[in-house]
Amino acid sequence: MSTKAASTRKIRRPLFSLRSASIRFAMAYAMMFTVSAFLFLSVIWWGAIGLLERQVEASVSADLRALSERWTEGGLPALTLAIEDRLEDNFDEDSIYLLIDQHGRRITGNLPTWPASVQLSGVWYQLSVHRIGLKSVAEVQAIDLPKGFRLLIGRDVRGRILLRHLLANILIWAVIMITGLALGGALLIRKMTQRMIQSIARTTSAIAHGDLSRRMPLRGRGDELDEVAIAINDMLERISRLMDGVKQVSNSIAHDLRTPITRARARLEYAALHAHDETALRQAVEHGVDDLDRITTVFEALLRIAQIEAGARRSAFAWFDLVPVIGDIAELYEPVADEHQIVLMLRMPNSLRFYGDRMMIQQAVSNLLDNALKYSPEKSTVTLSVASGANPGKGGITSTSERLVTIAVTDQGIGMSDEDLKRASERFFRADAARNTPGSGLGLALVQAIVQLHFGTLRFNRRNPGISAVMDMPLPPDPEVSRPASGP
Repeated sequence: MSTKAASTRKIRRPLFSLRSASIRFAMAYAMMFTVSAFLFLSVIWWGAIGLLERQVEASVSADLRALSERWTEGGLPALTLAIEDRLEDNFDEDSIYLLIDQHGRRITGNLPTWPASVQLSGVWYQLSVHRIGLKSVAEVQAIDLPKGFRLLIGRDVRGRILLRHLLANILIWAVIMITGLALGGALLIRKMTQRMIQSIARTTSAIAHGDLSRRMPLRGRGDELDEVAIAINDMLERISRLMDGVKQVSNSIAHDLRTPITRARARLEYAALHAHDETALRQAVEHGVDDLDRITTVFEALLRIAQIEAGARRSAFAWFDLVPVIGDIAELYEPVADEHQIVLMLRMPNSLRFYGDRMMIQQAVSNLLDNALKYSPEKSTVTLSVASGANPGKGGITSTSERLVTIAVTDQGIGMSDEDLKRASERFFRADAARNTPGSGLGLALVQAIVQLHFGTLRFNRRNPGISAVMDMPLPPDPEVSRPASGP
């Protein structure tokens, strides 16, 4: 079975499979939404029913206290009159009163007999009662009066029970509707999530099969899905550039190393066939060794660039004075400049503390000076300048936490075109005007790696004549400057 067929079988799943991440996410969303809505409606339901029950109990308790006071003030006649007045004023016909004597005979009220289930005083009872020819439900409470009299007070709660049933039905239908809405929302979320995941899967699958030009489509809404697509596309752009760089480096290595290897082989082969004495053979071997040394130098430079780009040298970062370091490099190249009748001009402050790798900075400045002197004509000027200022940061906003150190090497040489300046720091790249000069095309690539190691940028500016290579490197706050002054 082919790999492609196996991959296709893995991607195809049932429409509602729990192995699908979008299905699990949608189900979790629907469940959470439904449970939250059910709890919310349950709180409302219990709150409404509880409020009605508390109102009934509060009304009955207040009525008991008032009628007990009437008994205390006026005895049985006053209590009987108060009950009859309450029954006449009860427009809702939900009040229940019954007063009996010590023999259980009815004195007044709207119940024919004392309910058999009501035995204790001060206890709430719910019972079925018949009033006005209708069967109803009431909540009642009894109180014992002096001389064996008993008083029963309650409220008809049939309306509350009907309201409870109504609220229960509303709750059930609300839960059904909310569940339907939750499922609809879950399906919508599943569709959106599945669309994004499938878009990522299609893009990555195409790239895995060699189509490096494939990119994720943007919806144009500026939402999180577009942010994910932009981030993935940026990653793919970087991967594509790295792959192009690998291809370019491979082609450049094959092209640039073929000549010295062929030359070394031809010299050694010629010496082996035509050398008549030891001196000629030795010269051929020495020329071959020189060619092989140049090849070794190229590979050492490539290895050094790879190590720098990996950030392996940041452990050697330390604070040091940059001015004497740059001064030593300039002093080293002054004899070369004098030999070519070139003026080497320095522009530096008296002192400038820098945080980084001393040897790396020396290497970068040496490479820039070497290029400037190599491609400058006689009686010209090469300027090496060092300056420090505020870091403009992103968007031109000045950063208060960092300074910016700028090292620039400016020459009056043959210069480069705008297209060549864009590729100047690529490995093995050499402009057409520099094809006949010795070199491997790795010097500026090494400078670029060193500057990036120091979180900086390398830029090239065209001059008339010549170019200016500028290294901008930010610095963290200097601990010597930020340290508070000690007391006497």
